Amino acid sequence: MAVQVVDRSLMTSDLTPHQAKSVGSGGWVVSFLPGRTLTLEQAAAALQAAEAVATVNALAGQVGLTAMETVGLATQEAPWGEPEPCTGLRRIFRRGLAER
Repeated sequence: MAVQVVDRSLMTSDLTPHQAKSVGSGGWVVSFLPGRTLTLEQAAAALQAAEAVATVNALAGQVGLTAMETVGLATQEAPWGEPEPCTGLRRIFRRGLAER
């Protein structure tokens, strides 16, 4: 991920076509956030988020999902809990090996 500032007036990225432009007085506007004026740090964070979306989109495509589907499922589906110890199965497996 490489957000670059060009001539202190334009931010670009090699991973997304989105850009941010300086509007003076320390304010920046970002192509996908029309009507909002951000700080330099906020604009950089917005472009980094756009880069992350491009990455998620590429990965999601590999499993047949869109970026939106992937993010939605990853945030709404509960992760698996910690695996429960399977001591009983281990004893059976070990006993089975010992009997051979």
